[in-house]
Amino acid sequence: MAGHSKWANIKHKKAATDAKRGKIWTRLIKEITVAARMGGGDLNSNPRLRLAVDKAADANMPKDNVNRAITRGTGGGDGANYEEVRYEGYGIGGAAIIVDCMTDNRVRTVAEVRHAFNKYGGNMGTEGSVAFMFQHTGQFLFAPGTDEAKLMDAALEAGAEDVVTDEEGGIEVLCGPHDFPGVKDALEAAGFKAEVAEVIMKPATETVFTGEDAAKMQKLLDALENLDDVQEIYTNAVIEE
Repeated sequence: MAGHSKWANIKHKKAATDAKRGKIWTRLIKEITVAARMGGGDLNSNPRLRLAVDKAADANMPKDNVNRAITRGTGGGDGANYEEVRYEGYGIGGAAIIVDCMTDNRVRTVAEVRHAFNKYGGNMGTEGSVAFMFQHTGQFLFAPGTDEAKLMDAALEAGAEDVVTDEEGGIEVLCGPHDFPGVKDALEAAGFKAEVAEVIMKPATETVFTGEDAAKMQKLLDALENLDDVQEIYTNAVIEE
């Protein structure tokens, strides 16, 4: 099925992410540590840890850093005891925003998140106020020019739930979050390496922002992104450049 063009937004987000590699490593170390603490240090039996380690490899993080984080998570090292916390809120025009954090100080984190919302035209919501607008799902994004027919066959055979092509020819493969590791292995075995592969909170509907509202919304998202305790941000806002 066809969807609106999102490839430019994906490329922009990926470039911005690559430009903040140091911060990305810090976030991945937190994620690896928590994943190992919750599910053990074996990648084969801990899909969340495996996903985090794969992301670390994509970000060119040294293996020593990865191994230290796993050791810390499984109780073999010192370090902060991070906990996961999710905040929900609204941006410009009521756009939905989910902010996932890892923190060793909830009081500090909630104050920083609330300040960012208030300063840039948004407001914090209560738990569950926007999460119902999103679905927990595995997502793979492939560049325009990928063989759509072969990818669709491989994806559906692997257990994917949907394959969506946008106006620029970018292809999005969606699957259940628990099916993500198996679908990823099957796609790579078939010769398909995704530009982006992650488990996300995907909005059911999207709101496109242009002009001044787009600039305001981007400032709010950037302010949240720049907070040290923030791991991931999900929104139904699409910023048109």
